[in-house]
This record gives sequence, C-alpha cells and structure tokens, in this order.
Amino acid sequence: MIEVNRKGEVWVFAEQRQGRLNEVSLELLGKGRELADKVSVRLAAVLPGCDVESLAGELAAYGTDKVYLAQDPLLADYQTNSYAKVLCRLIAKHKPQIVLYGATPIGRDLAPRVASAIWAGLTADCTDLRIEDFEIARTKKQHKNLLQQIRPAFGGNIIATIVNYDRWPQMATVREGVMPLPNRNGKLKAEIVNETIEITPEDLPLKVLDRHHAPKKVNLKASRIIVAGGAGVGGRDNFRLIWELAGALGGAPAASRAAVDLGFIDHDHQVGQTGTTVRPALYIAVGISGAIQHCAGMAQSARIVAINNDPNAPIFQVAHYGIVGDLNDVVPRLIKAIKTKS
Repeated sequence: MIEVNRKGEVWVFAEQRQGRLNEVSLELLGKGRELADKVSVRLAAVLPGCDVESLAGELAAYGTDKVYLAQDPLLADYQTNSYAKVLCRLIAKHKPQIVLYGATPIGRDLAPRVASAIWAGLTADCTDLRIEDFEIARTKKQHKNLLQQIRPAFGGNIIATIVNYDRWPQMATVREGVMPLPNRNGKLKAEIVNETIEITPEDLPLKVLDRHHAPKKVNLKASRIIVAGGAGVGGRDNFRLIWELAGALGGAPAASRAAVDLGFIDHDHQVGQTGTTVRPALYIAVGISGAIQHCAGMAQSARIVAINNDPNAPIFQVAHYGIVGDLNDVVPRLIKAIKTKS
C-alpha cells in the first residue's frame, strides 16, 4: 500500500499505440488540470513506450506540467505485466495522490492490475470527477479534498459517488468522450523526467506475431450532427431511414445499444454507457425510448430532437424538441423537407 500523500501530483496515464496518443488521454488532461488546480499540485502524464519522446510535446500542449517518460524496446507493444511494472514503480517512487486512466481496453486491463499490486482502490467507468471534502458518518472524521468518483451503478438506475480516503493513490478509469477535449496550446512546455525501469524478457509472457488494425467506420465524437435509431426503428431494412436522414443533414448515423444488439447496425455506431459518449450540435433520436444508459452518452448534446410514437417515452424528458408520431411517416417527411429546403 502506498502511503497517503496529500501533496502528491495528479497523474494521467498517457495511452499510446504505435506512437499515437489515444484521445481519451488528452481529454483526461483537461479534467486533471482542473483537479490539480483545486488541490494546488502539479499535473503529470506517465508515458511508457519505445521512441515516444516526441509525444511529450503533444501532452504539454494539452496542459500537463510534467511528463514521466519511461522508454524501453520491450515497451514497444502494450503488455499488462510490463506496463503495470512501470506504473507500480513510478507510483511507489513519486507517490501521486490521483491517477487517471482512460476506460479503453488497455486502461481497463492495466488499472485493475496496478490497483491490485499496490493495494489501492479503483473506480471504473466514471462519468464525472470532483474534489470535495468528505466526512465519515460513523466517526465524524473529516477528510479534506478527496476525489469524488461518480459513476452509474445498478445497471445505470442510480448515480453513485465513491470516495477513497485511506488507500492511495485514488484511481479511476474514465470513459472516452465523457470529458471535453481541452484547447491545444502549442506554446506550452512541460518538464520531461526520464525514468529508467528495468524491463526483462520475463516481464513479457506474450509474443506479438502480427498486428491487424481495423479503423472505426465512423467518428461519432467529431460529428456535429448525429441521427440515432433505436429498437423502435423496427428492423435492419427500416434502418435505412436513419442513414438517409443523416445523409441529408450531412451527419453521422448512430444507434442505441438495443438497436446494435438486434443487428440493425454495428457497434462502432453505438452511443451510450457502453458505447461512445457524444456532444454534437444536433442529436436526433428516432425510435429510442430514452433509457438512462443511452442518455448518459448523449445528454450533453447542444440540441436534442426526439421522434417517438409513445408520448410518455423517457427520451422526451431530455429532448429540447419532441415529435410524437410514427417514424415511418415523420422521417421521410423530414428528409423531403431538408432536400427541398422547404
């Protein structure tokens, strides 16, 4: 267990693959900056890999004060054992008070291993992070400036706030797209700390024989207009209405988990708690009931339009505009109006 260090830094694990940073790491730097300023400490990024020193400048441009750079040829490919060894050694040496990871496949693999090794707490899939005081009800003991880790629980039916006052560092994974991407400032500089962590072949139980990279078919996070369909669309053939409306608006087609599970469209297009979190200028929800798991991924959209034949559908509680009607009637009329500019 790492001792409590209330002056410790706020860290972000800088995830990269083949020399490219995952955008969620840059999103976390924005939130990390806010947390670090709140407790008056420095913000740092931990960057393991091989020949990745050029990425330190990019991390600096997004606000980090310091970059812990751990390079080794054996860190060229992510493996749980080797990367966990780097994180554990650096945490033991520098004693940060908060460590944040993206809730990506790598982050969800690495963070629990590190937490288990150093006997720290970990909250997964957070949707918000705050610094607040906390009082233990039983003992009335006050703890100043703890990390409040907020996430959906019980299938998304409640929002839980989790604190960790005695097992540090406080650690959390955060889903992609939940935190807004901070503005890039190429004039910012960061202190580079080169760290030497001995990695041996015994730390690599797996051997990478080949790589197959399949790029995502759609970038929902970058789309200013999204048209999403739910189970109420009725079928894969009928889902063509979603594609047509998105095309008419110059937007991207998306879906709820129910529509993806039914095979109407593939997972790359899924919005929600187990999909992508988006905040477009316009979000049109067609045949989506509005379960809390879906709303968690789109509620921060600037304008939300809901189309549903059920006037009591929960989606209308978060929508700015609602159309009650049969989507097979409403959507074609919308497409015609848009194309004819009527």
